[in-house]
Amino acid sequence: MAEDNCIFCNISSGQEPTSVLEVETDEFVIFKDIKPASQHHYLAVTKKHYNSLKVLDKSHDPMVTRMESGLKEFLTSKGISVQDALFGFHLPPFITVNHLHMHAIAPRSEMGFLSRLILDPLFGSKPPTTRDYTFHKRKACSEIGLN
Repeated sequence: MAEDNCIFCNISSGQEPTSVLEVETDEFVIFKDIKPASQHHYLAVTKKHYNSLKVLDKSHDPMVTRMESGLKEFLTSKGISVQDALFGFHLPPFITVNHLHMHAIAPRSEMGFLSRLILDPLFGSKPPTTRDYTFHKRKACSEIGLN
């Protein structure tokens, strides 16, 4: 279900003619970030509107796993190493678009100072598995009153 005036809803439904969808599934699309933090910066954006990671529950873990797998497969198909890539979500209040989206940023080692300063603490210096990641982030949201 699309939200009025949500740019990611428009992009994921193909209504934004300037955005090139690199991958499209029944659940999400992948496209290039307009403000890349490194040479390769892509977003996996859900077709269904979720405001953020904080609204997800355990039943969404398979979708999040598919989003991460989709990003990794896409990067690999482009010859981009996933070993030096960063995958993750922003948490409120550090979200510029209130629509669930996972970042894939590569190479991580070539991120600029400001990007590292902003993104590394949010995504973690050593990202855990997606399942652990979503669980811990949901727990963190709950603990600081964001649920």
